[in-house]
Amino acid sequence: MALSTYGILKGTVVGHLRDADDDHYQILVRCGTTLHRIASNVKSSAPKSPSTVLFLSATSLPEAYTKSLQALAPGYKKLPSKPAGLALDYVRSGIFKTGNMKPLPPDAPGADNDLKDLLETAVIKAMQQSGAVIYALGAKWGPEQGKADKYFKFSPGNGIHDIHMNQGNDGSYKKDNGVYQDGALIIEYPGNKWRAFFFAFQSQTFDTDDAGNPRTSTATPAAKPKKATVSAQAAASKKSAKKPVKPATKKTSTKRKTKPA
Repeated sequence: MALSTYGILKGTVVGHLRDADDDHYQILVRCGTTLHRIASNVKSSAPKSPSTVLFLSATSLPEAYTKSLQALAPGYKKLPSKPAGLALDYVRSGIFKTGNMKPLPPDAPGADNDLKDLLETAVIKAMQQSGAVIYALGAKWGPEQGKADKYFKFSPGNGIHDIHMNQGNDGSYKKDNGVYQDGALIIEYPGNKWRAFFFAFQSQTFDTDDAGNPRTSTATPAAKPKKATVSAQAAASKKSAKKPVKPATKKTSTKRKTKPA
């Protein structure tokens, strides 16, 4: 069963929580007069598999794709899971090479060396630069009438999650498999500058059939556990897209330990 609410959210970043929970980076987005929360995975909870997420960042995307993003109105738009549109498929779209994705820890001592650091740097930059826009591809939830958001407390609760690859799952997560329904986080900065984030779990496989399911029950996992660094991720990003991908190098040492409300 594919994701029934797969689509894209476009808006302006107005808040964020680095440590609201262990598994996600929470981003508050305004779309016109409506608030949404983006829950972006920084850790996997799949059993019997490494919790470290596979990650790739890009600063270059196909021009046709970015123009389609810019043409969207603010808010959520449901997307058909098929090629030649905005729907993403890590295996089939060809925007980047899945072999360049590297494990990166969610949080680690020191500055600029983990997934939360990279997201925090990009999100804060989006909040500081007037005109910056964020796009999140994933599964929509809400609006939850009569229920406030769990972390940012706006009402009704509303948001998007599954901001990661949504195919190649086995076991209890197999029901989420499908093609052209993968998630991503993309930020557009003034001056037509871009930063995209792609995520996958080591419990998943890139060897999928036309329904997004593993081709065999013994399919090769997306990656073997290995030590990863930001520099390794950046090096891989340089050749990840059809167009040369330029790894972002600017980072901050800000580590905001915000607790959930």
